Amino acid sequence: MEAPGEAEGAEGPGGRWQGRRCHHPIPEMLDPPFLPFCALLGLLGFVCVAFVSAWCQHWRGGFAWDGSTQTFNWHPVLMVTGMVVLYGAATLVYRLPPAWRGPKLPWKVLHGALSLAAFVLAVLGLVAVFFFHNTHGTPNMYSLHSWVGLATVLLFSCQWLTGFSAFLLPWAPAWLRALYKPVHIFFGSTILMLSMASCVSGINEKLFFSLKNGTTEYKRLPAEAVFANTLGVLILLFGVLVLGALARPSWKRPDADSPDSHQPLLTAER
Repeated sequence: MEAPGEAEGAEGPGGRWQGRRCHHPIPEMLDPPFLPFCALLGLLGFVCVAFVSAWCQHWRGGFAWDGSTQTFNWHPVLMVTGMVVLYGAATLVYRLPPAWRGPKLPWKVLHGALSLAAFVLAVLGLVAVFFFHNTHGTPNMYSLHSWVGLATVLLFSCQWLTGFSAFLLPWAPAWLRALYKPVHIFFGSTILMLSMASCVSGINEKLFFSLKNGTTEYKRLPAEAVFANTLGVLILLFGVLVLGALARPSWKRPDADSPDSHQPLLTAER
């Protein structure tokens, strides 16, 4: 009788096993389906946005656009929503099973549109914090958080422009797209990691600045600190799960070219 997971075949010369390769079901059992995982990520992303919004509304005084502290509160909400949640969703577009079949062009457009929406929110988040700093005479770009955050947004802008030029405009030849694709993928994951680092360091910096002078100090771990720290953990969990999904080979789009895998959005034909 054949043992579980053992392939059929016969032992050939030199003791080598010939026939079908050995099939082990355990890795397949450990490979969860993508759509339930994607639903979990969507729920986790929603929780991240809800947490940062609740933090700014309940403990930081709400929102406004007048240069006050409430103007600053738009900064963490827009950054978490854009640079983490929306950007994470954009990176996973090609992992959706429907994207594996049929024309690739609609998924290129969706990937670019989600990335552009994330970038617009990030720019608005930067405008909010610079508006607040300039209104109150606070220096800009002095902290490590601000350096990493601005560098991440600038890198993201370069990533979007080069991706749009290479994959959606007609001028780039196929060999150039093939050459640039792994670079685009590498920096896509890098930007997400930098976004996570920027958000977590920003939360920490805000707590250090806010929880003093009449309030319970950060080191005493008041309710706001517990809530905001939990937000940071949720952001890290969301980002790590997205990076894990990007690294899983079984969830990658097959290499076989679809009918328009090299078709740009704007063709040179008239």
